[in-house]
Amino acid sequence: MDFSLGHFPVDLVLLALVAAFLVLRLRSVLGKRVGIQPVQVKLQVRPDAAPRVVEGKPEQAETAAEFDIPAPGTRVGTLLADIRQKDPSFTPQQFLNGAQIAFAQVVGAYAQGNVDVLKTYLTPAVLAAFEAGITARTNAEETQRTDVKAIRSLAIEDVRISPMEAGTAAAIDVRIVSDQISLVLNKEGQPVTGTDAVTEFSDLWTFERLLDVNGSTWRLAAARSA
Repeated sequence: MDFSLGHFPVDLVLLALVAAFLVLRLRSVLGKRVGIQPVQVKLQVRPDAAPRVVEGKPEQAETAAEFDIPAPGTRVGTLLADIRQKDPSFTPQQFLNGAQIAFAQVVGAYAQGNVDVLKTYLTPAVLAAFEAGITARTNAEETQRTDVKAIRSLAIEDVRISPMEAGTAAAIDVRIVSDQISLVLNKEGQPVTGTDAVTEFSDLWTFERLLDVNGSTWRLAAARSA
């Protein structure tokens, strides 16, 4: 039996393999999106989860965000109770109300380049990262347009309590689901990233504070897509 390749279409097989490889690469890249544009903390620019574009949806009155608070008997619920022991004014409901306000304020302030507002809500390290993103956007002569149409839900995902020299540090991870129009425009007004369609974003924000220090408030310490 002849095993030579004299009459076998090797070039066609190689082309087929290259085409298959390109299709797989395209499928892994297309459809990714950017959230709070190039700034995250622990921070990377975020093009990871594919957006859910809410098109053809009729205009509806904005509804209150749904709060998901772990039950008292769970590990996270017990840690929330520990925070309340150190700070009797703390309640998960009130905390999520504050997180909802902070989310809308920070997203809007970052888009507008309003550093004064960002200082109110961010830890120094996160503020520095956000300022760097604003500066990079300005140097590129780009503008960001972000419109939070609705905040759908906020869920407490995890809690960490750590003793420190300055006091007891608490960190709470909150998953925030929102509908936004978010895009970056170049100096000609053409989109660079994002879309002007209403898109669902899922973010995981970490808020931190020192529980036994007077004047300490919850501040954003990390943000990433989830």
